[in-house]
Amino acid sequence: MTTRTKFFPNHYRDSVALMRMSAEIAGLPGIDEASFVMATEANIALVVEAGLLDEGPDPRPNDLMGVVTGSGADEIEAAFDAAGEALASTEGNRGGAAEAVLPRSLDAALDSAPASNLALISCPGEYAGAEAMKALRLGLNAMIFSDNVPVEDEIALKTFAAANDLMVMGPDCGTAIIDGVPLGFANRVRRGGIGVIGASGTGIQEVTCQIDRRGGGVSQAIGTGGRDLDERIGGVTMLKALDLFAADPDTDVIALVSKPPAPTVAARILQKAAATGKPVIVNFLGWRGDRSAYPSLTFAGSLEETAHLAVAAGGSDLPPFEIDPMPSPVPADGHCLRGLFSGGTFCHEALLELTPVLGGVRSTSPVDKSLTLNDPWTSRGHTVIDLGDDLFTRGRPHPMIDHGLRNERIVKEAGDPSTAVILLDVVLGHGADMDPAKAMLPAIAEARELAHGDNRRIDFVASVCGTGRDPQNLDRQEASLRDAGVRLAPSNVQAARLAARVLAETAGGAS
Repeated sequence: MTTRTKFFPNHYRDSVALMRMSAEIAGLPGIDEASFVMATEANIALVVEAGLLDEGPDPRPNDLMGVVTGSGADEIEAAFDAAGEALASTEGNRGGAAEAVLPRSLDAALDSAPASNLALISCPGEYAGAEAMKALRLGLNAMIFSDNVPVEDEIALKTFAAANDLMVMGPDCGTAIIDGVPLGFANRVRRGGIGVIGASGTGIQEVTCQIDRRGGGVSQAIGTGGRDLDERIGGVTMLKALDLFAADPDTDVIALVSKPPAPTVAARILQKAAATGKPVIVNFLGWRGDRSAYPSLTFAGSLEETAHLAVAAGGSDLPPFEIDPMPSPVPADGHCLRGLFSGGTFCHEALLELTPVLGGVRSTSPVDKSLTLNDPWTSRGHTVIDLGDDLFTRGRPHPMIDHGLRNERIVKEAGDPSTAVILLDVVLGHGADMDPAKAMLPAIAEARELAHGDNRRIDFVASVCGTGRDPQNLDRQEASLRDAGVRLAPSNVQAARLAARVLAETAGGAS
């Protein structure tokens, strides 16, 4: 294998565009790995840490850097040629003199669209705070898609926004739906009267898609960023969003989604939610606080139930929420479940469901910290991991964009004779792979063949998060997976329970 590095001077692309480019170039003939990033010091360090380079070049923050590993010089040259063509096709002046050049600053963008009130910031984290503050000083709300933004910057941004009646979504805000427009990783859902506020991207995606499946609609979906409910931040964005939804005549029901907030922040959020005067459905995944202190609020046990209760609270005639039961505790006889997720919230919800019945589940972020995987690249016993975690994505595209890393892990798990069930999430929507089923099925087939050669069987269980309006089309994706023998559930929580029941059958336990 040969590795080569090339710089594209004075080219900027946001992280999602670069992840997609990396995935597309890695799929070319003779190419093993590809990473395209802005050549900042932090990004170069990530590429080195990922093993694509032994030693990084000097930083060139204004330049785009490509690192490609392939079978030979000709294949790598062709890959860089393809990257150059892709960059040229997205330059600002695409249509000749008659077409306006895209603005190159926030000021210029606001001059060209003076009615705008939201700036989406997607640049290396060390610069995102400064760009977001520029937006706020121009009177714009900010959605910060970038991660690796110092917490001190987040505190300063949200303090300034609160003092100026503005909102900061993020940093690390991967999902939002504003006035029906999906931003970041988000799905096409119908408009309606349910306002969603979430500190997790895939949590928002699952709730909004499950609302859509039940005939409900979303007024707005506001992401807060994962640290917003931390004690240091204090829930500034979630509190602001609650005020907005309380005053919004188009929002009839409010749904809150996050991992457990800091205790004092949870109290502040729940008191504000109770004061809105509207039905509020709360899902703080795994939260063990006193629900009885908030009798006007409705608490949900899963992302799917959150959506169901929100649609019902909006006046839809839905039956009571029901879910198939978990099996009795599954005997530990060498038959193991492996969960390979692309969504962090999906992974966390599955861990909460599976840990009580499997007698402990290892993970990079387990429910029981004593079960933390020492080596995240090798499963032990029952294991559920989030392959979208920074541990796995340093220098590589996110698994929602490029299924290569997860496909490799599927085949690796199949080579372990203890693996009996592999549990997956499949996420559709803007930003995601355009045909995830097609991308995953060869690895699933290879895993089955590998197990069959050892006279073993592996069952695959999955759920698909998406809608029929998404570019990938929910029905088409589910049909492809079902035709390939993947056992599908209608939600992430039900997929986790189905996987446990399949494992119980395999191990001879009670179902």
